[in-house]
Amino acid sequence: MALYSEKVMDHFRNPRNVGVLEDANGIGEVGNAKCGDIMKMYLKIEDDIIQDVKFETFGCGSAIASSSMATELIKGKPVSEAMQLTNKAVAEALDGLPAHKIHCSVLAEEAIRSALEDYHKRMDS
Repeated sequence: MALYSEKVMDHFRNPRNVGVLEDANGIGEVGNAKCGDIMKMYLKIEDDIIQDVKFETFGCGSAIASSSMATELIKGKPVSEAMQLTNKAVAEALDGLPAHKIHCSVLAEEAIRSALEDYHKRMDS
């Protein structure tokens, strides 16, 4: 069996939603000091729906694939649903990740949560 699923390879080679959202109203950045991966998520939320989402990831193929898949899973969804996204859901959507790469899906979950928290802070002020 290959180390990475076809979905992981596809999202690594052809990542979705890469880039910066200039008009983002929620931005989150997280990193993993141990492996050096850094993820930045940008959300554009209107009427409690994630209208657009982009990411910038510096890291390995699994980190890029996890970022890409996570954005696909929350795009067009209500904020409440995006808050429920777990690293397990990201990994499952990628048809699994090697055990030593699960932290990449955790980073994707944390980056989205961080961006959603930023959005809520901005809305409350």
